[in-house]
Amino acid sequence: MEFRPDIGQLSPTVREHLAPANLLRAGINLSNFLLVSSRGPQGEPQGVSPDMARALADLLGTSLRYVPYENPGLLADAAPCDEWDVGLIGAEPQRAETISFTPAYAEIEATYLVRETSPLREITDVDAEGVRIAVSGRAAYGLWLDRNIRKAELVRSGTLNDSANDFVAKELDALAGLRPRLLKDVQAIPGTRILDGYFMTVQQAIGVPKAKAEAADYLAKFVAAAKETGFVAALIAKHGVQGLSVAR
Repeated sequence: MEFRPDIGQLSPTVREHLAPANLLRAGINLSNFLLVSSRGPQGEPQGVSPDMARALADLLGTSLRYVPYENPGLLADAAPCDEWDVGLIGAEPQRAETISFTPAYAEIEATYLVRETSPLREITDVDAEGVRIAVSGRAAYGLWLDRNIRKAELVRSGTLNDSANDFVAKELDALAGLRPRLLKDVQAIPGTRILDGYFMTVQQAIGVPKAKAEAADYLAKFVAAAKETGFVAALIAKHGVQGLSVAR
């Protein structure tokens, strides 16, 4: 799927930021199954975010290397370490301390799973005294909850599976997660339901380390063109992803 937008001339400095030695190193979060939906013959990540990185490399006329991370926290931690040139990751204020982000190209709703017998009926009911929420702490929605939950208790874990296990084993009141994942969890955990609405949307963007912030404007033009031309929508359709939307 070719995508060659006319977004203006690339300065030598920005080119060096994005592709030192003519190689674009793209940090990829493997834990988001909406964005990395499969693996290639050599185990390489495939999906919407790897294809966005490929389109950028093609536009730059450079080679591409995927730099995979097991979760977004590890990807963000590597921003000052010169391990990647662009990172495809949820844009969050905590991460923006070390990463300069483009506007989002895609977004995903985050909500709660609760038990059928739970008195929690609305999203706003969850942030209450005595309520305990299972959450994958370093996910973008987990970072949002860190900033916004005032009364409930967050029970953090390292992975999505761990947070679902905590919800069951520790008899917690709510499981926070991305709606597409919770649609699977509600089938796997009998006697549960998903609350309508959402408490936030994870804004999937492209970031560069702060040391390369000068490249962010060029990447923002790339993302804007990808949305406006329908390229992002076409990638979502190509990979058959349910629950991922073009960012508004």
